[in-house]
Amino acid sequence: MEYIYAAMILHSAEKDINEENVKSIIEAAGIDADDARIKALIAALEDVDIDEAMETTAMAAAAPAAAAAPAAAEAADEEPEEEEEEEANEEEAMAGLGALFG
Repeated sequence: MEYIYAAMILHSAEKDINEENVKSIIEAAGIDADDARIKALIAALEDVDIDEAMETTAMAAAAPAAAAAPAAAEAADEEPEEEEEEEANEEEAMAGLGALFG
């Protein structure tokens, strides 16, 4: 994953994504660079539009959050009912304890 992050950093800094630059970032992070993994990354990214890939990934990550929003709102609506039930249960339990000591 750190190799992909290195490529993203280089892309964001508008630097060339090449073996030397990726290796520099990896080593600057204190990680032993694996030349084979770097070469594989560079080869894999050769035909990739990084801006498009990042946008697609961001949209894919946002979709579950958007889908979860209605469920979260629904859960928020249910909380007062749950609190009321808990209070009623506590009152019943207190009444039961009162009967033991009354």
